[in-house]
Amino acid sequence: MDDQNKNLLLATALSFLVILGWYVFFPPPEPQPQPDAVITETAPAGDVVAAPNAASPVAGTDGASVTAEAKAVADAPRLTIDTPRVSGTISLQGGRLDDLSLKDYRVSLEADAAIVKMLSPAGDPNAYYALYGWAPGSGLGPDDVPGANTLWQAESDATLTPDSPVTLTWDNGKGLTFNRTIAVDQDYLFTITQSVTNASGGTVALAPYGTLARHGEPQDLKNFFILHEGVIGMADGTLAEIDYDDMTDFEIDPRTGARAEVTQIEGNGWIGFTDHYWMSTLVPEPGQAFRSIAKFDERREIYQTDIVLPTVSVADGQTTEATTMLFAGAKEWATIRGYQKDGIEGFLDSIDWGWFFFLTKPIFAVLHWLNALIGNMGWAIIGLTVLIKLLVFPLAYKSYASMAKMKELQPRMEEIKEKLGDDRQKLQQEMMALYKKEKVNPAAGCLPILIQIPIFFSLYKVIFVTLELRHAPFFGPFQDLSAPDPTSIMNLFGLLPMAAPVEGTLMATIFIGILPILLGISMWLQQKLNPAPTDPTQQMIFAWMPWVFMFMLGGFASGLVVYWIANNTITFTQQYLIMRTHGYKPDVFGNIKSGFKKTPKADKK
Repeated sequence: MDDQNKNLLLATALSFLVILGWYVFFPPPEPQPQPDAVITETAPAGDVVAAPNAASPVAGTDGASVTAEAKAVADAPRLTIDTPRVSGTISLQGGRLDDLSLKDYRVSLEADAAIVKMLSPAGDPNAYYALYGWAPGSGLGPDDVPGANTLWQAESDATLTPDSPVTLTWDNGKGLTFNRTIAVDQDYLFTITQSVTNASGGTVALAPYGTLARHGEPQDLKNFFILHEGVIGMADGTLAEIDYDDMTDFEIDPRTGARAEVTQIEGNGWIGFTDHYWMSTLVPEPGQAFRSIAKFDERREIYQTDIVLPTVSVADGQTTEATTMLFAGAKEWATIRGYQKDGIEGFLDSIDWGWFFFLTKPIFAVLHWLNALIGNMGWAIIGLTVLIKLLVFPLAYKSYASMAKMKELQPRMEEIKEKLGDDRQKLQQEMMALYKKEKVNPAAGCLPILIQIPIFFSLYKVIFVTLELRHAPFFGPFQDLSAPDPTSIMNLFGLLPMAAPVEGTLMATIFIGILPILLGISMWLQQKLNPAPTDPTQQMIFAWMPWVFMFMLGGFASGLVVYWIANNTITFTQQYLIMRTHGYKPDVFGNIKSGFKKTPKADKK
């Protein structure tokens, strides 16, 4: 086996094993259905203000109490939310932000598909909502401050728009008046300003808080190791990612009475829940110290995140206020980047860039720029491939030049092999001496393939994780580059009036589409730049490799397969031209013809 084929075989095998390992060692588990539930509210003691819980003091564990809370929320008056990008309502029962949909996104590509629902009220499957209020300190009880079921007052015709905030009011009847003003921008950022005016005749202590609560795990979890879903938070420059199943292992926190992880933030931070493409996040003002809490109530299966600002003392006749923000929307790179520039530290890290962030971040930034320039994500991926190939061209040129030189040395290498026979040590010495004399690096041939592995992983991460690839069209049947090829051999690539096999099934793996076939052909043609190895085992492996990859990558995102096809095509062209300039003319058609001849069997001894 010559060194060039050894290197190529090794690099290809490594690529094959790594991709195969994703499925062998990290199979996505089946999502388990989660029950709806509620949490009871705990009253803190003394000046140590505890984080609030998501439901009312009267809510118990039985189904009747759950139904009662859901009915109270459903019957409460609501204020309309209407902006260019979101729609929904605010419940005056607790002042909950619990009904929010994203106007720009639909659940599927079907023409009549519903828009994506971001938040939903108690009583709905997998209820998901935001609560705000004041946790009582010394001298106050739970009934003295607004809670999860407080019925707020507001103008009946008030509508929340980017130009018109809404204000909620509640008087506790004991001298404390609470106001909550909710504003929203043109995108997904809500600003909540809470104030309390004290006319009670004495000083009171209380702490403003914000809460995000999810009843059970989301039903549409991907449960794929390459994607984080669950709690996402930033604590003074340190990113925290906590899966839902990790929250169930929290230690019991005595202040909250539930399994919780509490972090004291000194300057900048935020916390919330992230899904595949959507996110809700509680954000204090930049520079504001606060307590960040991730919490799980195991009795009622509620996942919760809180921000609790420092306790304030309000003297009689005084008013104090606290402002926090809520991001609830799509994880759009440009939008989140804009919020980061406006002061939300590290907000762009809410997108799951992964371990190869030093590659995924610039790759996506360039891809985003190309898409804006070209106006088509498929062509942007091809343009990105060209730029990557230009970037690594010096290495590729050196590698292909070395491969051409190796071809020139092939006759001399065969002479050495015949001369030394089975003396492997002497053969190795002679070969190394030949390489040194002719200034050839036998390992250079595999470098272009090896360098593709981290780029491949990073691009796969970008295509799988980023929202901008979701439902991004290319042309014809390829209307979602984040999904596998929708065409199939079974329906003659859309010519027959029958649906393609369901994604993820064995039939879909076998009856692949146009893009995987083009991928296999491009890999096969790239192989034909060199004659088939003389060893029968090598011949068999090389003969099968393109078609194995064709079926393996057939279920991957179309955008990734487009990249791989473009990469193979450019690599073939580069290698052919570089080898020609160094005096070696690849006999592509001759190698193709020889590949159809019967493979000789290995000699039996």
